[in-house]
Amino acid sequence: MSAERRLVRATSAFFDDLDAQLGPERGPRGEPSTNDYQTLELLRIVELFATGFDDLPELIAGRSEYRLLITAGTLVPRLSVLGQLAPDGAVEHISLDLDLDAGW
Repeated sequence: MSAERRLVRATSAFFDDLDAQLGPERGPRGEPSTNDYQTLELLRIVELFATGFDDLPELIAGRSEYRLLITAGTLVPRLSVLGQLAPDGAVEHISLDLDLDAGW
C-alpha cells in the first residue's frame, strides 16, 4: 500500500460520464441513480485512490501518472475509474465506465 495519502477530486468529465450512464432517479428495473452512486460507491472509490494510487495498475506502461481501477461495485456489477496524478500531487478522477449489464 502507498505510504502517502493523496487528495482525490473528480473532474467535470468524470461527473459527465456518471450523468450519461445513470439518471437522476432510480430506473424502472432498479437501476441506481447518480445520487445512489455518489452516496454508496464513490466514497469507497475515493478511498482506494487516496491510499493506494501507486499500487493500481498503470493505464499505459511507463506512464505512472495514469492509474486504472477495475472493481465490482456495491450497486453496479463492475466499474472502472481512471485517475490521473495532477501537478499538485492530488489524484483526479477523469473518467468513469459503469458496466450496468445486470439483471436488476
